[in-house]
Amino acid sequence: MPARRTGDTSGILKSLGGSVVFSRRSNTRPSTERRRVTQEWFTALPREKGQVFDTVVRRWECAYAMMSVALDGALSLRARGELVCAREQVSVAADLFGRLSSTLVGLCDTLSSRGRHITRVPAVEPLNAEFFRGNTGQSAASWNAILHHLLFGNRSRFFHKLRILSDTLEQIDCQFHDAASDISRGTSVEPHDCWTKLDYLHYDFSTCLRETEIVLKSFLRALPADQLPALAAELDALPTAKRLRTKPRLSGAPA
Repeated sequence: MPARRTGDTSGILKSLGGSVVFSRRSNTRPSTERRRVTQEWFTALPREKGQVFDTVVRRWECAYAMMSVALDGALSLRARGELVCAREQVSVAADLFGRLSSTLVGLCDTLSSRGRHITRVPAVEPLNAEFFRGNTGQSAASWNAILHHLLFGNRSRFFHKLRILSDTLEQIDCQFHDAASDISRGTSVEPHDCWTKLDYLHYDFSTCLRETEIVLKSFLRALPADQLPALAAELDALPTAKRLRTKPRLSGAPA
């Protein structure tokens, strides 16, 4: 299995400088909406909003790095034949994965709730299926793209993207946890397939994380300044765990 770079952006943030982030196949010039989303990402936020954004994203990035290191460690242990240790490490990665996923889902819920009480919500672009490797992410992105062009107005598109992001994060988390549990318990019929699944689910989770960062920054820009303290307090209180996971009993089955 190829090595993974911790903090892989899946090409999203690096591609925001041009229309490639929205469609690698399109040769047309980006629409006004696309240019607006790109411009808002690269334009600095006002100081207080920027502080909130930087604090939240720094917290996410730290959690993501810890999870990625744990998964990389599990892969390295497996490659060296230390299978019991690899299964223990992948259980740690799954727990960290779930904690960050819960936080991002909570963020989507918070922005959806807050967005209903502001006049102008930010413009968004649909998820790009080319930035996902698994069926779950690709299907969600394709569905988001279809409805994005059927829905009229930024409000409908904004709330739909939040719902798609939230649902996709939850599904990816469940699939990652199930695959990691099969590995940890030694119950997988095809261990290699489970390890491969963890790799592409990690990649797709990275895509969702970057998309969430983009939406958060756009939302902060649109948020009235007098509502910032309340939102900041909600972001500080986002959940870090969705469910308790008991450590599985390790068997002598192959990993």
